[in-house]
This record gives sequence, C-alpha cells and structure tokens, in this order.
Amino acid sequence: MAELTSRQVQHKIAGLVLLSRWREHVVFTVPLTLLGINLALEHSHTSAGNVWRGVVVLLANTLAVTFAFMINEAEDAADDARAPERVQHNAVASGILTVREGWIAALVVGGLALLGYVMLGSVVLATGALTVVLALLYSWHRVRLKALPVVDVVSHALMLSALLFLAGYAAFARSLAESWLIALGVGLVSAYGQFYNQVRDYAADRAAGLHNTASFLGLRRTRLVMYACLGVALVCWLVAVGIGVWPLWTVGLCLVAMPVTALILPTRDLRGSPTVDLSGRLQTGFLIGANVVLVVWLGVLVL
Repeated sequence: MAELTSRQVQHKIAGLVLLSRWREHVVFTVPLTLLGINLALEHSHTSAGNVWRGVVVLLANTLAVTFAFMINEAEDAADDARAPERVQHNAVASGILTVREGWIAALVVGGLALLGYVMLGSVVLATGALTVVLALLYSWHRVRLKALPVVDVVSHALMLSALLFLAGYAAFARSLAESWLIALGVGLVSAYGQFYNQVRDYAADRAAGLHNTASFLGLRRTRLVMYACLGVALVCWLVAVGIGVWPLWTVGLCLVAMPVTALILPTRDLRGSPTVDLSGRLQTGFLIGANVVLVVWLGVLVL
C-alpha cells in the first residue's frame, strides 16, 4: 500500500511538472526579463550589485507565466481531451490531475509570483499584478479573453512579453521613459507568436468553438498580420539602436550568434506540434541565440 501511495505521489508530481509547461516558456521568459534588466543597467539607473533584485524578478516572472499556462491547461482540459495531438501535453486532460488540483496548484504559483513582485516596489508590483490578472482572465471560462478577437492578441502580447520586460526593467530603473519602444517591439513579437499558435491550432480551435482573431480574419489574413508584426518589431529595434536606447555593440553580437543558432531547425515547435512554416522552425534557434546574447551582455555589465 505504501509503495502504491509513493507511486501515486510521484505520478502527481510528474503531472504538476507537465502542467507547468516550463519547457515552452522558460526560453522566452528568461530573455525577456534579462532584456529589461540589461537595458536598465546599461543606462546606469542603479547598481548591478543588487543581484537579489534580478533573481527575484526572474523568479516572479517565471512563476507568473507558469500560472498562466497552468490556468490554461485546467480550463482547456475538456477541449484538449478531444484533440489527440493535445491531450498528451495536458496533465488534466490526460487524467493525471483533476481540474481542482490544477487550479489549486496554479493559485499557489500565482500567489508566490505576487509575493515576489511585492518585494520589488510599486512599479514592479503593478506590472506583475497586471500580468497575473491577465493570465487568469485569459483562460478562465467566465471571462476567457482568448476567445475575443483582437483582445486575445493584445492580452497575450502584454502578459507573455511586454509586461515581463517592463517588470525586469522596473526592478532596476527609476523611470520607464526609455523602455516603451523596446516594450512595443517585444510585444509585437509576442503577437506574432500568438498568431502563429492560432494558425497552428486553427482547426482544433474552430471545432472547440473558440472565436479568436484568426477565426475572425481567416488563415490567409492571419498569416499576413503575423509576418507584419515581425516586420514592425524589427523597425522598433532598429530605431531603438539609432537613438541610443539599445547599445550598438550588441547588434554585432547578434550578427555573430544568430546565424549560428539559426542552423537549429527542428520540425516541431516548442509545444511539440509540427511547425507550420519556416518561421516556426526558426523559433528555437532564435530563442537560444537571444539567451546567449543577453547572458553575455549581462556579464559585460556586471564585470
């Protein structure tokens, strides 16, 4: 009996790890937070010696995004259970955890995220609290922002990109004045990611009755807007370099790192689904390159 109980506990723990979907979001949560930290330090807003602030905001952002993914899995379990390509990735849909267990775990993680934001001051708390609120409302069926055209993309871009960057920046900055152009750029990349997900899940979402932006625009227009988001994001970053918000030397570092990591071309995206186009195959390499560049940049700032 004791052995069976031990196995059940291990099974539940494995389910909680699966529920967090950490492999899918740590690769972008970390660089977005580091980008905010690096830019704040680059403009000498505060001392790089406050290492604890960087650690706390990184953990808080990671927990907030984990909360978002956990709520999504618990609320979408019924739909995912009917989709063979999704069910094995959802711990609730596959029966490892109950909906109640998923919600409890998510609320604990969300509470820990808020606790971390509280430690970093009012501006970080405001951005972090908004991230957590959006994470809840995005998937919760009583509101479900993800089912509202345009609102789904805006909320996704905020909670999984722009606000994470701003939290990292605000943890070391006295003002957000120099951050908005970069925040817009990373938000647009996140919007691209949301459109990409909607193109990938188009048939399944329509079968589930989810009337998101892709359902409203149609596949062809969604793809056009998706690529337009990347184009405008690139313009934002080039302007940021031009006006001195983004340091020029890091562009050279990107030109060295990105072509190398671009050689990584998996046939499946971060969720494990088949990629829908070349941009999907480039996502993993881009994120690896971004992590390398930002870690090197942070090292230069601290040393």
